[in-house]
This record gives sequence, C-alpha cells and structure tokens, in this order.
Amino acid sequence: MRSRESFARKKVIPYGSACVLAVAIAAALVLVSCSGSSTTMMSPQTANIRVTLTDPPSCAFPNGSFDHVYVSIRSVQAHTSLTADDNTAGWQELAPQLNSSPMQIDLFAAASNTCLLTNLGSNSALPAGTYQQIRLLLVPNDGSGGVTPSTNACGSQGFNCVVLHDGGTNELQLSSQANTGIKIPPGQVVGGPIVVSPGQDIDLNIDFDACHSILQEGNGKFRLKPVLTAGQVSTNTSGINGKIVDSLTNMPVAGGTVLVALERKDATGADVIFLETAVDSSGSFNFCPLPAGITFDVVATAVNGKGVAYNATVVLSVPGGTNVGNISLLPESGALTAPATLQGNVTAANGTAAGTIDAAVTAQQEVKLPGGGTLLVAIPAEPGSVSNIAVDSTSTCTGAALLNANCGEYKLVVPASNPQVGVLSNGSISLTPPAAGSVAYTVRADAFVPMSGGAPTCSPNTQTTNLNSVGTTLLVTSGATTQVKQLDFLGCS
Repeated sequence: MRSRESFARKKVIPYGSACVLAVAIAAALVLVSCSGSSTTMMSPQTANIRVTLTDPPSCAFPNGSFDHVYVSIRSVQAHTSLTADDNTAGWQELAPQLNSSPMQIDLFAAASNTCLLTNLGSNSALPAGTYQQIRLLLVPNDGSGGVTPSTNACGSQGFNCVVLHDGGTNELQLSSQANTGIKIPPGQVVGGPIVVSPGQDIDLNIDFDACHSILQEGNGKFRLKPVLTAGQVSTNTSGINGKIVDSLTNMPVAGGTVLVALERKDATGADVIFLETAVDSSGSFNFCPLPAGITFDVVATAVNGKGVAYNATVVLSVPGGTNVGNISLLPESGALTAPATLQGNVTAANGTAAGTIDAAVTAQQEVKLPGGGTLLVAIPAEPGSVSNIAVDSTSTCTGAALLNANCGEYKLVVPASNPQVGVLSNGSISLTPPAAGSVAYTVRADAFVPMSGGAPTCSPNTQTTNLNSVGTTLLVTSGATTQVKQLDFLGCS
C-alpha cells in the first residue's frame, strides 16, 4: 500500500494533459477488456469465479449398465433475476472459455472417492451481484451452431451419448438443453443464491448426477432428464468422508455393491438424496467439495457378493469438513438374507386425456430422531432397480391402470430390514439398533415435464403411498416382491 508521502510527492499534471491521459487510459482499458486475456485486472465492481464439475458415478458398471456417459458443455451462465427466462438479457458467462472451446466430459471418468471431475473454466471479470439461477448449455447432437469439441468419443452418435458395458454407443437425446440450457433452479442452488461481492474469489461447484439423469424410454432410446445441483464451495474443508465396514468383521463389505448418499430435507420435510456414490474397494467414500455451512444426513446400504443385504444405516446431521470414520452395517441373518423388491405403477392423466411425464421414484423408511419425532429418509436403490421412468404412450404396466392415462412401471431393490440410526459425537458414531418386527416402507414419486430440463408438472407434482396394492400397510419380506399401490398423477400438462 502506498504511503501518504508518496502521494504528496506526485507531480501535478495540467488539466489539459490530464484529460488526454484519462482518454488514453480509458482506451487502453477497453483494449485489454476486449482481448479476453485471463490476466485482466478486476474492476472494483467485479469478482473472480472458478467453476468445477463433479459426479460420483454410483451406477457405473458393475453397479449399472453404463461404462461412460459423455456430455459436451459449451456454456455455463448465471442470472441475478429469479424470473429471468431463456431470452432475458443479463445472463453472465461463468466460464467464457467454453464458448470457443466446448468440453466433452465423461461423467463417469472420476473414481468414486475423487473430489473433482474437471475444471470447466473461470471468469475474472464477473459483475458483482446476487445470482439466483444457473444454467448449462450443451452442444447440440447435430453440431449446429458451428463450435464443437476438438475430439468426440460419441462417433456417429452425436456429441452427447452413453456407452453401455456391452459396447453399444447410444445418442443421449436432448430437449431444450442444447438451445436454452439445463436450468439449476433456486431450490437446487444449495445454501441459497450465489452472492458475489466486488473483488471476491469464488469457487462454484456443479454436481451433474448422471445416474439419476438418464432415462431409457420404451423404444430403447436414452434421454437426458437432468438432475443438477450447485453451490459455493470451499475446496479445502467442505468434504464428508468415511469408510463403510461390515459390523461382524470390521472389514469392507465383501463384493457386491455399497451405496452411500448425502441427504437433506426438502419442502415436504422428508430427506431427499443430494449426492450418491459407490464406495471403493477399501470401503471408502468421499463427497467433495460441498457447499459451505450445510449439514447432511449420511445414508448407507449394501448387498454383498453373496447376495446378503444389510440394514440401511443413517448418520444424522453431519457437517461439511467431517471424517465420520467407520460406519458399521449390519448384515441380515437367518435363513432369509436377500433384499426385497418394491414394484408398482405410475400413471399420468390430463383431464380426459392421457398425460406424459418423467417420474423419479424413491423408497423411504422412517427413523426415530434422538430428540423425539420421526424423519422419512430416502433409501438408495440397489442394482436391479428401475427408479427413473418415462410415463408415455410407449410405456406399459402390469395390472390395472387408470382409464385415459399413460402408465409406467418401476422397481426398487431395498433392504428387507429396518434402519439403524447413528449420531456423530466427539469423532465417533453412536448407533441405535434397528427396530425388530415388520419392515415398512413409503414410496415417493416426483413428476417432471419430459424434455424440459426438470420442470415439475401435475397437481400435485409429488405423490407418496405407504400402502400395498390391496390397501394395507406396505411391508416387505426378504427375497419377495411386494406390489405397491398405484400412484396416479392428474393435471399433467
């Protein structure tokens, strides 16, 4: 910082010369600004933002049928208005490098315990403000617009595709995402709007949940139903990590699949999955980076290599920056140790006509809170589940459906046991054993406009049931399939 004495010694410039000098400086600033150089100094009303991308690949083979999921990103933008639409002026580029050099990204490229998948870019001259909406724009599969990635792993299947484990490559069909962007609405910007102060350095992370974003239609084609969240993060201290072990051996679960989810309450008061990952071979998991100042519930499930299911385990109120240590899962015992299956139909109608929706279906179990009360938590669905479904004229159902309605069928593979609940205290987890007796579930479905980028539809857009198909309590049994009461969505535009 310059001293007062140094300013006092400055030579006084005549007024006319000062005017010429001011014009010259202004012109120079314009030239620097137009150059696009990353070394441009921030003005007093701008800030520097860095944008990263994550995606824990919980459904990559062998936990699912995909080896790769490629998306080509050509822009990341933000707007300060809650009501800004696709054509509203004022969308700011957060990673302007993408405009001339789009990135094709394999969302399954990172290991399950790796923090960042990739850096998308930065903007050192982002105008200060409170940013309410974020959107990603993808390269159209036909390459229209002229600017495409320098390499293309999709070959003849567009610029966005899925690669199955059997070797097949399929175009990932887009809707408006190519032209108007994948919207991350305010409710999915964790921690609230992104407040940008002059001169500030900001790290913004976007989680692209590929496993919940891909929908296979009845005609066999794959379509993008994007599920994204975003938030301002601290790349050093905001992660949650730990290790899943078998309570009998204190070793990692042998073979099979172990899933871990971070969850937080939504507007219904129930926990929904924020992030989900599969553990690595040592049983370790790592969610990072995470939005600052947010606590999560950690929910883990497993089926080992012999097909033995484990009770879901819930660790409540874990803050970012926490290593939870070992989380012990209880294997089923006795003659019946396999998971259970929940199966049911979702219908959609619009007045007297059939409706068309995308539906995301989740199994929920109730847990008792230490201070009293209960909470519905989402149970990560094990391999073999079909939880994202298209309800349209190509989808079919087993059993009865509403007249003048389209119908789709889901399947959820879940533990046939009650969850155990843990509280983290002084670096260790104190677990309450699971309740004995019958095992009850609730099934929740959320309805979205197909090809919309995740816009809700129907009235209401969320349906739940805790009943089976004959109208009694929804209970499950190891190794058996339970038919769930049909969920009927009405007013689906």
